[in-house]
Amino acid sequence: MLDINTIIGLILGLFIGVTLGLMGSGGSILTVPILVYVVGLNPLLATAYSLFIVGTTALIGSIRNAIDGNVAFKIVALFGVPSMVSVYFTRAQLLPLLPDEFVLKNNFIIPKTTLVMIFFAIVMFAAATKMIKKNRQKPLSSPEQISKVSLIFQGALIGSISGFVGAGGGFLIVPALLFFANLPMKQAVGTSLTIVAIQSLTGFLGDVSYQPIDWPFVLLFSSISVFGLFIGIRLSKRIIDGNLRKIFGWFILVMALYILSKEIIGY
Repeated sequence: MLDINTIIGLILGLFIGVTLGLMGSGGSILTVPILVYVVGLNPLLATAYSLFIVGTTALIGSIRNAIDGNVAFKIVALFGVPSMVSVYFTRAQLLPLLPDEFVLKNNFIIPKTTLVMIFFAIVMFAAATKMIKKNRQKPLSSPEQISKVSLIFQGALIGSISGFVGAGGGFLIVPALLFFANLPMKQAVGTSLTIVAIQSLTGFLGDVSYQPIDWPFVLLFSSISVFGLFIGIRLSKRIIDGNLRKIFGWFILVMALYILSKEIIGY
């Protein structure tokens, strides 16, 4: 029998899929807070669940976008492979090595779970400000003009960050694809979903060995999120690229401020 908080969390799972379908991101931004603050899971376990839920939903979305021609597979290879390697290494090797508590000056203690959430919010805030700023649009580069080294580096960096916070990383991947790969917004969304699926499910594999997984709950949550995904994809076809970018940025900013206030005041 599911308790009321779990039921509310499952209902909110619909919006996770909507944001992924609409913006190619936002799934983990919603999933982690919902699992932590609504369902009541430990933040580290919530990040593991988030990787599977977001990864599965993004995988379905990437297939749909590939059919529509909105996935740049060359960019997926350049960005996604280093991202996949770094997210797995971070989840499987680095995160378990971190102490449960960090002792600062005057014996001030910060739990690892709190640190993860605060870092998550700071990264979100940085990505949001980049998206909201008025973009002086550059002429789109051809694939030959795109810096392969830059994309590989960005993929590895974002994979590491995503692995640490247990996020699919779309809220960082979409800006990177816009500003480093010069993709139009809707192609950035489709490409982001493919990369998110790769790195999220890879990161989840790094958790399976040491995290207890409630498979019935995770699969149910994922199914509801996938349903929301198709709603988001339909909505995205009615919104122009520039407006979608700004909506995305403000959405991330609000969620970042909420998590910061929750963790700092709550702590």
